[in-house]
Amino acid sequence: MEESDSERKMEKENLGPRMDPPIGEPEGSLGWVLPNTAMKKKVLLMGKSGSGKTSMRSIIFANYIARDTRRLGATIDVEHSHVRFLGNLVLNLWDCGGQDTFMENYFTSQRDNIFRNVEVLIYVFDVESRELEKDMHYYQSCLEAILQNSPDAKIFCLVHKMDLVQEDQRDLIFKEREEDLRRLSRPLECSCFRTSIWDETLYKAWSSIVYQLIPNVQQLEMNLRNFAEIIEADEVLLFERATFLVISHYQCKEQRDAHRFEKISNIIKQFKLSCSKLAASFQSMEVRNSNFAAFIDIFTSNTYVMVVMSDPSIPSAATLINIRNARKHFEKLERVDGPKQCLLMR
Repeated sequence: MEESDSERKMEKENLGPRMDPPIGEPEGSLGWVLPNTAMKKKVLLMGKSGSGKTSMRSIIFANYIARDTRRLGATIDVEHSHVRFLGNLVLNLWDCGGQDTFMENYFTSQRDNIFRNVEVLIYVFDVESRELEKDMHYYQSCLEAILQNSPDAKIFCLVHKMDLVQEDQRDLIFKEREEDLRRLSRPLECSCFRTSIWDETLYKAWSSIVYQLIPNVQQLEMNLRNFAEIIEADEVLLFERATFLVISHYQCKEQRDAHRFEKISNIIKQFKLSCSKLAASFQSMEVRNSNFAAFIDIFTSNTYVMVVMSDPSIPSAATLINIRNARKHFEKLERVDGPKQCLLMR
């Protein structure tokens, strides 16, 4: 379990990497010392100054809540941080300051250093920017540098601060911006998301981004499906332990709320932070009513699992035993170079 002291230690202005992790710090947090065997994925986080890049990074990776991001200052040049995910996967996150001077340097003197060996480019647009033309120019310059130095990189565009747009206008504005960005991105492909730090859309976008980086995700999903079918679950979700991003799921029954994953991520992470403020630590939870039972529990050293059951004849103890019995198998799957196995337990 994470210790509450470590979560409080992450509440600081400098989000750069530390040389030594505090005792009890979760492996998913910023600053973990990297082993030589780690599979590092370079992620560029770019966009104009004030677009909200550091705020979203702080919420997802450093346990900030939205209102606390107001005290964050502008990023100076490039801030590097390492975020450990499943097994040996490490995100090498480059948060690039968006002031004009820095942006020009990225495309000239720092071009090779910034854009070489990039796995993912995340470009953040302030939906209410008054310099949209300049934003698009910088974005196109990024694409040119990516095409030259990292042509296989995945491109994500986040149309951010959507909470500032009138609700009845959000779909139209986002659709127009998405069409423009896809056209400008050719011959590269880009995936677009609307985001806000004030709702679950931020978790949806970052879950989708991280999903693209997990090397054995198809094998993970196949085993999650087998696990769900064996225990007769309606749905099983796998969360990354520190960020609570959804990294895999399987559902046996259709669900009405298409945004339930992001909402659950947001709710549970906020609850987890509330626990830490009371010097308590979150380990597991069971929610039950007349229609279903939901179990959230530590699964592996890097994940939590959520199991949703609607069969009232299956006791809670049976589901918890099944979760416990599957842990060792999924621990093996998290190792990038681990053996390829399939869950066939009964």
